[in-house]
Amino acid sequence: MYKTYAMEIAGRELSVDIGRVGKQAGGCAFIKYGDTTLLCTATESAKPREGMDFFPLSVEYSEKFYAVGKIPGGFNKREGKPSENAVLTSRVIDRPMRPLFPKDMRNDVTLECMVMSVDPACRPELVAMIGASLATTISDIPFFGPCAATQVGLVDGEPVINPSQEQWDNGDLQLTVASTADKIMMIEAGANEVPEEDMIRYIYMADEQNKKIVEWINGIAAECGKPKREYISCAIPEELFAAIREIVPPAEMEEAVFTDDKQVREGNLALITAKLEEAFGVNDEWLEILDEAVYQYQKKTIRKMILKDHKRPDGRALDQIRPLSAEVDIIPRVHGSAMFTRGQTQICDVVTLAPLSEAQRVEGLDPNITEKRYVHQYNFPAYSVGETKVSRGPGRREIGHGALAERALLPVLPPVEEFPYAIRAVSETFESNGSTSMASTCASCMALMAAGVPIKAPVAGISCGLVTGETDDDFVLLTDIQGLEDFFGDMDFKVTGTKKGITAIQMDMKIHGLTHAIVEGAIARCRQAREFIMDGVMKDAIAEPRATVNEYAPKIEYMHIDPEKIGDVVGQRGKTINEIIKRTGVQIDIEDDGSVSICGNDAKGMEQAKNYIDIIVTDFEEGQVLEGVVVSIKEFGAFVEFAPGKEGMVHISKIANHRIDHVEDVLTLGDKVTVVCLGKDRMGRLSFSMKDAPKAKKQRK
Repeated sequence: MYKTYAMEIAGRELSVDIGRVGKQAGGCAFIKYGDTTLLCTATESAKPREGMDFFPLSVEYSEKFYAVGKIPGGFNKREGKPSENAVLTSRVIDRPMRPLFPKDMRNDVTLECMVMSVDPACRPELVAMIGASLATTISDIPFFGPCAATQVGLVDGEPVINPSQEQWDNGDLQLTVASTADKIMMIEAGANEVPEEDMIRYIYMADEQNKKIVEWINGIAAECGKPKREYISCAIPEELFAAIREIVPPAEMEEAVFTDDKQVREGNLALITAKLEEAFGVNDEWLEILDEAVYQYQKKTIRKMILKDHKRPDGRALDQIRPLSAEVDIIPRVHGSAMFTRGQTQICDVVTLAPLSEAQRVEGLDPNITEKRYVHQYNFPAYSVGETKVSRGPGRREIGHGALAERALLPVLPPVEEFPYAIRAVSETFESNGSTSMASTCASCMALMAAGVPIKAPVAGISCGLVTGETDDDFVLLTDIQGLEDFFGDMDFKVTGTKKGITAIQMDMKIHGLTHAIVEGAIARCRQAREFIMDGVMKDAIAEPRATVNEYAPKIEYMHIDPEKIGDVVGQRGKTINEIIKRTGVQIDIEDDGSVSICGNDAKGMEQAKNYIDIIVTDFEEGQVLEGVVVSIKEFGAFVEFAPGKEGMVHISKIANHRIDHVEDVLTLGDKVTVVCLGKDRMGRLSFSMKDAPKAKKQRK
């Protein structure tokens, strides 16, 4: 027998069947919100994985095309690698869940969320977050949850709890908040310059809704949850820490880590490790875990320095940003480039402009998104952190960082009508020591301006860190965290925005949640810091977008035609448009609404193409003067082509001011002539005249 549990959220029913399917999984939730249906499971390995120094959690969000009544594209007709949306959703599920598992557990845990049907009114990503938490809570896997998730949209200035897909795509806010019963675990947001005070209010709205969902999940677990199993702790023995402190006193460790140079610090730690290896040479058991023990000792030392002494490893004040520099146009011939350096974090961003036909095509479960005009990609090579590793393409982290910078800049991009280009920005990590995604945002903003993209306002980003003590009130916020403070701290709170408001938020958490005081403090710190960056090095490097696109970028003319005339421009099997392209050397893209973009590097060719299209879509009127080429000669007159697929006939009597016996006496194939439209004759056919045209002329080919 199985049991169904239900509650109402934002006017729609959220229900889950427990014990109906997936009975061999550790925990399984067959969950529905409206008609959106997912199968969420949580499973744990029986034993710890050997050689692991972190908790091996895997989260898989699987999009099935049958969920929206589609068959996958391609020859295979089968779902392939996860889409970018699936990768990002997996990360959003992972971030609030991971801190709620025991830190010293090394058993593999896999959370799988399979989308089986999609109701456009209920977004599957939200259901997956709730389902994953529910499945883990009722399982026998050790877990300090549950947590819940709520989304907030902004439609016509009003907040909407759990908006529909259309409201989510077209609104001014895309906010996702995950919470436990008493603290906020994760914040993810994209926003159209939403002021900080409004963003905080919307975060708290979602947090209140999450408390109700957590209470519901706890009720289900109380009735049908499994007892939590015991696990083997992989924590470092306290006696090893005691032995290390005898050989390397805390003062020596503080001296080793107190530097702003990452390589110097790593060298100091290598000497300490070698010293300990020599001391513990006969204890193989301790040597196996010595690296992890030194890492933990370093972590405890740095956290104590920050929390108790307010002393950061590089000597900065708690709200101080590392040294900054910025410059544009560092790469020749590309359409736009910029480099942003903050301490030992350095990003070079390169922007490429292209016709709209080069926009990225998207195949996913959202019917409203079939292509992306703006794409931001992020690369993180091993050399940027002084390591060696073969590159095997972007991983989830790289995809996530690129998407964050993309989301940060999307609200300030000009509309297609104003700037009819596809835009690709690529952030290359030259050097990394913390918060490269925020450096990517700054570099990308400057590269866009250098490329001549007329963005509405500059965007900057910064990250705020956190170190907490034993109580909720015992905490320290850190502006602009470097890698060490990220690794050993409790939070990575990234915020991007303009002077007007926030454009994106991404918060990573390592503890059991944030209080409201921490959230408000972090948002305020980030605003102060990003304004400092925008008003300083970014403004000095480039104050506003260039007036024109780069000389090496393609030039694009934008025009609009009657959609009923699209067929005339395209011609049978594309004959007309291909002939225009051949003659002018341009690229032409036509949308179903009649939007036409003409792309090329030759202004004369672009103007000619535009004139051709104007002629093709314009009905000839009496008195209209045109230039064309003689393409056919008959006994009764000559046919003149004004544009590919657009011809008119000049009667022999209208060729010259004197009588001629043969058309060939005056005209030859290929002659360029000027004619005037005389209107329609008695048969309803258009008539053209050379002799009545102003300054009538002809040119030999």
